[in-house]
Amino acid sequence: MSQNNMADTIIYKVVVNHEEQYSIWPTYRELPLGWKDAGKSGSKEECLHYIKEVWIDMRPLSVRK
Repeated sequence: MSQNNMADTIIYKVVVNHEEQYSIWPTYRELPLGWKDAGKSGSKEECLHYIKEVWIDMRPLSVRK
């Protein structure tokens, strides 16, 4: 399987940290310290689209308060 085909089959989850900053993470890997599952998973494109929809204010939570 080529690198591109393998990347196309990876399922990601949307993760969020304590500052309400979003990222994506492969579902087969343990979440990094300080990040939690945001409740959305799918292809890379689906997850990035979700983040674009929900992460309207990119300032960290501590700056927004």
